[in-house]
Amino acid sequence: MVDAMGLNSLAIKATNHCLTGCVIGEVTGMAIATALGWGNVAQIALAVALAYVFGFGLTALPLVRAGLPARTVVSTALAADTVSITIMEVIDNLTVILIPSAMDAGLGDALFWGSIAAGFAIAYPFAFLANRSLIARGRGHAVVHEHHAH
Repeated sequence: MVDAMGLNSLAIKATNHCLTGCVIGEVTGMAIATALGWGNVAQIALAVALAYVFGFGLTALPLVRAGLPARTVVSTALAADTVSITIMEVIDNLTVILIPSAMDAGLGDALFWGSIAAGFAIAYPFAFLANRSLIARGRGHAVVHEHHAH
């Protein structure tokens, strides 16, 4: 059993891990879609899809390096990150949508970058609480730790 300090530490690591994948995917997707002049729906769809790809990829890479079979890698990454990534993406994208003119901001606008950052800052404590709860029950990112030293 993990003590409260260990549980919080592991939940912070899991949330930071999720945040990293989401930010890479979200910013890459928004930047590509904005540069190509895509509409808001396509822009959000690409950003969310890439956030999941990068989030799951960051979890999968060390599992692949540990020599786990593909089925285990996929199921572990899905179990570890789906809830956290979903929370991050829903809150971040709602924040960007609700901030006036953020969806119309260009790559050179502070509003573009600030709205994404604000969304993730708002999402972080919710993702942390979800990760903490999952880890306390031996789920979520705790599953990853069964396979390697993270």
